[in-house]
Amino acid sequence: MKHLANPGARPPDAWKEDMPASTIPDDLDFDLDALREKYRHERDRRIRPDGLRQYSGLRGEFGYWAKDPYTPVEERVPKTDKVDVLVVGCGFGGMLTAVELRKAGFESVRLTDEAGGFGGTWYWNRYPGIHCDIEASVYMPLLEEVGTTPTRRYAPGDEIRDHAAAIADRFDLYRDVLFHTRVTELRWDDDAREWLVCTDRGDQMRAQHVVVSSGTLTQPKLPAIPGLDTFRGHTFHTSRWDYSYTGGDERGGLTGLADKRVAVVGTGATGIQVIPHVGRDAAHTYVFQRTPSSVDVRDNYDLSANWTRSQPSGWQRARMENFLAVVTGEETDTDLIGDGWTSTAALQRQVLTGMQNSGTVSDALRDEIADARKMNQIRARVDEVITDPATAELLKPWYRYMCKRPTFSDLYLQTFNRPDVTLVDTADHGGITGATEDAVLVGTTAYPVDCIVFATGFETGISGVRSGAMPVHGRDGQTLLESWAHGPHTLHGFISSGFPNLFHLGSLQNANAVNFVHILQEQAEHIAAIITAARNAGRDVVEPTVAAEQRWADAIADVTVDNASFLRDCTPGYYNGEGTRQHGSGSYSPGPVRFHRLLAEWRQHSMHEVLTGIDTPSKENRT
Repeated sequence: MKHLANPGARPPDAWKEDMPASTIPDDLDFDLDALREKYRHERDRRIRPDGLRQYSGLRGEFGYWAKDPYTPVEERVPKTDKVDVLVVGCGFGGMLTAVELRKAGFESVRLTDEAGGFGGTWYWNRYPGIHCDIEASVYMPLLEEVGTTPTRRYAPGDEIRDHAAAIADRFDLYRDVLFHTRVTELRWDDDAREWLVCTDRGDQMRAQHVVVSSGTLTQPKLPAIPGLDTFRGHTFHTSRWDYSYTGGDERGGLTGLADKRVAVVGTGATGIQVIPHVGRDAAHTYVFQRTPSSVDVRDNYDLSANWTRSQPSGWQRARMENFLAVVTGEETDTDLIGDGWTSTAALQRQVLTGMQNSGTVSDALRDEIADARKMNQIRARVDEVITDPATAELLKPWYRYMCKRPTFSDLYLQTFNRPDVTLVDTADHGGITGATEDAVLVGTTAYPVDCIVFATGFETGISGVRSGAMPVHGRDGQTLLESWAHGPHTLHGFISSGFPNLFHLGSLQNANAVNFVHILQEQAEHIAAIITAARNAGRDVVEPTVAAEQRWADAIADVTVDNASFLRDCTPGYYNGEGTRQHGSGSYSPGPVRFHRLLAEWRQHSMHEVLTGIDTPSKENRT
């Protein structure tokens, strides 16, 4: 058993001491030009002309996969009442917003979700081996307030889900929640100055404020495989794991697979955790891989019982802020976490906001060399672990460190040393080429299987608001999609002119980080502060002006660092829209730490500007 410690072995910027500031080291032990060409070759093997269209989503015959297999749907009478705040989404973003509103004295707060419980992606994901890839002490929110003590450094999924339920109990969120309920329309009532909220359960509720935190990690993503509908074996997605077929639970023991040939499709963050369990328990496992993940050491371990009791008051906030500062390149004296994320902070700058280099050729070259050294280390680990040289070559990731989300495991690579596990590389065929009644096809080779498990993740970056699945009608009936036809326009990513009292959580026009729960907590505190200020000032409308939105757009443009060229050179994946994304993220490039400071200053000096409460919008708002 261990306590979480403050490693402090090296200062966060120690990597800079490893190479000169402006020249390629004379002792560079690899050919950088050859490596670049290798990266380009491997990318081109995987590029598909259909881009994002290679995924079908869960429609038609496979639409049932989107249903909730865990909690029965309870019949209820449709709601026609009014609440102060309605929160769409029961993941951590929605929960933390509701918690902050509870702290501010709001009693009339209702949450809705398509799931049958709290937790968001942690409600849906219950596959064997699931755990968080961010240290529990900084990922699981409100540990001090709720009294939860994580038992593992990187907490298992059931522990995180139980913690979400404990948060709901502690802050009385079960009182007025609507589970198994999908919001189908939001419509602003100019006269009443409130939102009409319609759902698939017949509800026609009203809310003075609506907060949308429906997230983008709930709708399973399914590759469009020709002939899949003819497959007569068993199929399911990892986010709807079928333990009635596999046996076992989230800790493993999949006894139902003992006589089964199982195909696992996908080797990203989910596949890395699932495959060791399926590989151990199935009669034979075929792993279908388009692109190998980078797999570094995990070093997970049990924590001492009640270790949180020895921590001083405010320990979690301090730890979260330190982690965020280190991974986004802020000046810090020490690294309190000391894991795979903080040790590679400088390599994350190409994708995540914050810690941008000066843009000079020398800085870019230095970053590229540091990136290559890290990836060489990861590829060398493959050779150290894998006994078969041919399999080892297939498992080596040939791309820059942040082209795909890094993964960490002490079990995954070792699984491919088993004689009953076969790695099938699909890169030269554009992925799986088809399915028959009893097999998966790659090119002309058929792999007979009894079951196909799709570890293909979720539809990312597609919320109901932006996809049109949850239509939003603002002032004068204008839809949000019409208003944003030429790109989103917001103030700080949260509120928009023409759509009063509507708040968005997410990564739109703000700042992101690998620990997204911390980002959501800051956003929840900000949104709750605005709603609270409106109540305290006696104002019933929150809405920015068009001029305020433009000032924010200009502020982003002034500091943005466009990473589009970096992403275009990456192997296809969800970071670069399967190789189709032509523009950067439009985020606040100085990073989340500075963005949070900016929000705090705005709340102190300028928040009154969005508190209007007028019957009709100003001329500027209608521009």
